[in-house]
Amino acid sequence: MSGSSDYFRPLVQTGPIRPAGAVALAGGWGWFTHLEVLARGRIPKVIPLTEAPSEVIDRLAAPRADIGGLSMASPRVMGILNATPDSFSDGGRHAAADDAVRAGQVMRDAGVDLLDVGGESTRPGAETVAIDAEIGRVVPVISGLRRAGVKTLISVDTRKADVAQAALEAGAGLINDVSGFTFDAALSPLAAQQDVPVCVMHALGDPATMQVDPQYDDVLLDVYDFLDVQIDALVQGGIARGRIIADPGIGFGKTLEHNLTILARLSLFHSLGVPVLLGASRKRFVGTIGGEVKADARMAGSLGVALAALSHGTQILRVHDVAETVQAIALWRSAMAGRQT
Repeated sequence: MSGSSDYFRPLVQTGPIRPAGAVALAGGWGWFTHLEVLARGRIPKVIPLTEAPSEVIDRLAAPRADIGGLSMASPRVMGILNATPDSFSDGGRHAAADDAVRAGQVMRDAGVDLLDVGGESTRPGAETVAIDAEIGRVVPVISGLRRAGVKTLISVDTRKADVAQAALEAGAGLINDVSGFTFDAALSPLAAQQDVPVCVMHALGDPATMQVDPQYDDVLLDVYDFLDVQIDALVQGGIARGRIIADPGIGFGKTLEHNLTILARLSLFHSLGVPVLLGASRKRFVGTIGGEVKADARMAGSLGVALAALSHGTQILRVHDVAETVQAIALWRSAMAGRQT
């Protein structure tokens, strides 16, 4: 967003050729020649690059910094590793540390770029887990992965500074906070002190209540504004913008209609100037639209959403089905480029 009330969304394209004057998006695989201009209470309009503020173009075009040694110029896959008994899709499957470590090794062998280890379910209706219990779930998994020779970047999915500290000591290298760094005031100072990258996500309320009639003035712009404010706060607190990832929080205090509104204009979030992460894997709306009640049978629908996200230039996909997603990305990129990438 510029200094005005306008929001600028690049209309991302991909393909083997691009017109003169097109601008590469965030140093990645997409490019754009036009932008959609959004504003509250006004019909959107499309403008060419020549009519956009220079600072908007500069922010959209700037290559994103590496995250934990990973280039953001290519799509990245974050594998979900829930060390919980009650997660919505795979609760209990990796509750034992040894099982989680084996699952992480399988994901590593399948080509995963990051592993996201969580010890507190954030499914709708989930209750807050005590700090000691959460540490007891994630630390054995992270340390076990490191002892097993897994060198993949590990993210700890937590809202709590004490849990993050223990996870970092065990070998994690990224903090992924579903509360957008609003739950524990000590978490962002810890990230700044430890100089680790972070993912800031939007959620409306606590997991226990977030799906109880969520309301927005404008879901797309409300989510954007929250992330914009939180990113600025993290930067002011000593975390470099180049170490921040933004996640619009699909399914976190959002209805099916809210989710689809965000997905249709997902490229807006590139205006934040940081890599964009999407976590839509196996979510309820995937099952509703795809006609699949069982969460662990929603791989095909999840891949559909993932590939749609790539068309918006989304840099990181947080998924359960790692091998299938890695394969789908390889085919999507090659088909769009007209050559094996």
